Amino acid sequence: MVTITENQKFELGDLVASEGVAGLRKKDPVFNQFAVRSIFRYAVGDWGDSLEDDKKKNDLSVKLEAEGKPTTRIVAEYRTEGQPTIWIVTEWDRSYTTVLFPDEY
Repeated sequence: MVTITENQKFELGDLVASEGVAGLRKKDPVFNQFAVRSIFRYAVGDWGDSLEDDKKKNDLSVKLEAEGKPTTRIVAEYRTEGQPTIWIVTEWDRSYTTVLFPDEY
């Protein structure tokens, strides 16, 4: 299990990146910083540019996990000027979290 920060709101499981995200992180330091910042935001429950309904679903899933109840997948979207949009997805069982581009979903 990966712990990103002491303020982390939920388990991330193993943290992985899609081939596209991993490749761009290696080539572009600005994109790499954006991706890392997004992961930190995600871990503390900042759902970025997600739709309001999706933010509410994510908050509910985090609450259920804290109560020891069955959870759902957590999905968030992050955008910044000059960089491709990324999605971060944690599986319902918190076994892993994937950083990917929307067209890789």
